[in-house]
Amino acid sequence: MHAVGNIFWLILGGILIAFLYYIVALLMCLTIIGIPFGIQLFKLGTYVMWPFGHQMVDRPNEPGCVSIVMNLIWILTGWWEIALLHVLCGLLFCITIVGIPFGIQHFRMALASIFPFGKEIL
Repeated sequence: MHAVGNIFWLILGGILIAFLYYIVALLMCLTIIGIPFGIQLFKLGTYVMWPFGHQMVDRPNEPGCVSIVMNLIWILTGWWEIALLHVLCGLLFCITIVGIPFGIQHFRMALASIFPFGKEIL
């Protein structure tokens, strides 16, 4: 069932969202300061590519001091807008009954994208 959900997800725009994550991640990795943010964007892009059957969870012994500081910098530099876009997309998908599973995935991605440091994909 996860494979079917992931295929429909890719068709309904998941591949476009993942592509945008990867492009921005590559641009962020061009600078030394942006590398940690680029790595998190690659992680989010991978999660966005195949969301059904996967989840982002805290790593063991996280959140630590570094993760908290990096998440704070993440939010203060404007990356919270990613979460806002996922919430809006989730609301749009939840208009129809067929789109509710996709809307729920967008809501999960919003939670994962607001505090990405210290998380891993399972």
